[in-house]
Amino acid sequence: MSAQIIDGKVLAAQVKAEVAADVETLKAKGVQPCLAVILVGENPASQTYVKGKEKDCIECGMESRVIRMPADSTQQQVLDQLRVLAADDAVHGILVQLPLPEQIDEQAVIAAIPPEKDVDGFTPVNVGRMMIGEECFLPCTPAGCMRMLDSTGVSVAGKHAVVVGRSNIVGKPAAMLLLSRNATVTICHSKTADLPEVCRSADILVAAVGRAGFITGDMVKEGAVVIDVGINRSPEGKLCGDVDFAAAAEKAGHITPVPGGVGLMTRAMLMVNTVEACRRQTGL
Repeated sequence: MSAQIIDGKVLAAQVKAEVAADVETLKAKGVQPCLAVILVGENPASQTYVKGKEKDCIECGMESRVIRMPADSTQQQVLDQLRVLAADDAVHGILVQLPLPEQIDEQAVIAAIPPEKDVDGFTPVNVGRMMIGEECFLPCTPAGCMRMLDSTGVSVAGKHAVVVGRSNIVGKPAAMLLLSRNATVTICHSKTADLPEVCRSADILVAAVGRAGFITGDMVKEGAVVIDVGINRSPEGKLCGDVDFAAAAEKAGHITPVPGGVGLMTRAMLMVNTVEACRRQTGL
């Protein structure tokens, strides 16, 4: 069989159109949602990501503030900047672009973001709320994966979902979101015995390991939904995912491409979280 492509470009455009309509409603009531991003240093990938977020904000009619700090900034200087943004009622969402320079403790910085402005969904409070099923800001990549999964029309309840990767940013929260939708979830990692066999049992396979082509075609069950979170470079320098796309697409029922897949949805879900943060803070 040949898989149906889950088009992140089309889905992200739909999500951003919904956000833009919500922003217009809020503007009519005198409020413009605002996302503030702290960028420390000049990491080229981070600069590219931040430019993309600025572009998304403009497209959705939101205000974008980027606070650029030198690479030798101290942890205290970053925390001081966070305090300023936390106290500013005109700022509804705060994001600290990772990774941070080595002299700064990322966990300490993330913990200093007020949970109500944590539109990345990374603070311990929001992670804890997600764990126990309370209302919270969901991490953008796993939330985007769920939106892509929903677009297929495949019911999650009762399915066996396998998540390959256990990072705090993708693997663990993706597993929790699938579990909250009544999937039976297996989390795999570098110590998993007979990983190919476990993957072959998956109705829903989420690949988030950060290794190009790690999931081969023979690891995919016939008709499975394959969500590829990886963004890597092939030996030839081409952008590619964690899944061998051509081989997996021969067996999967639905599959996300790289590029044009989860990455675009991650950015779109950040816009969703920011407009929701604005709503909650203003009571509108």
